Amino acid sequence: MIKILFVCHGNVCRSTMSQFVFQDMVNKCGRQGEFHIDSAATSREEIGNGPHYGTVRKLKEEGIPVLHHRARQMIRQDYDKYDYLIGMDSANIRNMNRIAGGDSEGKIYKLLDFAGEERDIADPWYTGNFDRTYEDVTKGCEALLKKFL
Repeated sequence: MIKILFVCHGNVCRSTMSQFVFQDMVNKCGRQGEFHIDSAATSREEIGNGPHYGTVRKLKEEGIPVLHHRARQMIRQDYDKYDYLIGMDSANIRNMNRIAGGDSEGKIYKLLDFAGEERDIADPWYTGNFDRTYEDVTKGCEALLKKFL
């Protein structure tokens, strides 16, 4: 089983969007039994909260199921549990490395790295642009899925 943890600052916008988009892609190609997909935050600010209403709105607009989710913070043990820990921006990567105590096994990535792009996915909490975030998340998730097909 391939275990993937998507990570962003609060675990209510980008990482949950990535989790649900990737889960939907995996389900549509009939490979759900091969993956364990989850998400987490680098901060404690949103712990216990559900997905941001902008994320929920955009996913519903795109016909992607919104799964039950409560924000949680990434912990050091997640590094051992997951095969891929995927952040959304450079600050996430820096904080993920801090939480994990480094990346000795090369498991920490930025989502758009899989699409051959070194740029960050902007946080719609600040930009308000959930459409653009969805486009970037979808691009990254499609490239990630191709890695396993």
